[in-house]
Amino acid sequence: MPTIEVDDGVRIAYEVAGDDEGAADLVLVHGITESRRTWDPLVDRFGERGYRVIGLDLRGHGESGLAAAYDLGSMAADVGAVLGAVGADRPLLVGHSLGGAVVSAYAAAGSCRGVVNVDQPLALGGFKEALAPLEALLRGAPDEFMTAISAVFEQMVGPLDGAERARVEGLRRASQDVVLGVWDLVLTSDVADLDAVVDQLAGAITVPYLSLHGIDPGPDYPDWLADRIGHLSFEVWAEHGHYPHLVDPDRFVARVAAFDAR
Repeated sequence: MPTIEVDDGVRIAYEVAGDDEGAADLVLVHGITESRRTWDPLVDRFGERGYRVIGLDLRGHGESGLAAAYDLGSMAADVGAVLGAVGADRPLLVGHSLGGAVVSAYAAAGSCRGVVNVDQPLALGGFKEALAPLEALLRGAPDEFMTAISAVFEQMVGPLDGAERARVEGLRRASQDVVLGVWDLVLTSDVADLDAVVDQLAGAITVPYLSLHGIDPGPDYPDWLADRIGHLSFEVWAEHGHYPHLVDPDRFVARVAAFDAR
């Protein structure tokens, strides 16, 4: 498993599947507490469609090192460092949950040919409201933290079958310091400041953008997002939960390939 040391000294683990000449680069970025292994059921499927698949573990996740900072800018820079290490030019970025926010942040400043954001609404003010009742537990004793983070994922798991749910949960690395570091911006900023951050980030994205949700973010969200991101495609896969890409991987891979080909 290769690693790269980024500017602040953190080791980032990554993996490349497929190296056929002329293969299109596709980057997979996982959600909070998870790892590149979460994407395993999709890697070969994408490879069969002619992609070179690049997966990485975000800082503090999987086999990557711990860090002092877990902000979106640092994680987006980690993605950029891995892309540079493997010589990926204008990849398609696919991110789930936290990974959706990370690839959006990368697209706002880096080179790519498109973004697929899986079940990560960018309206962070709403996320702040959802976390508010759990904040004391999240910041509490380790057992309180685990109660809170387990409740978060239990709400979102959706119709994953038993074996796949067990696989995802077995990969989870729920570090209190990492989770609080990732969510620090949301927990400590007021809604107006969060809106300003999102407006700046989203307004800088100029590539085609697919926002694909298994949990409906609400009737106002598509227009809200379209006001901020041009070249937007928006879809809800009803009753697929937080993991639509794992509930129906064949449909997901086909949809991503069609989005990329348009």
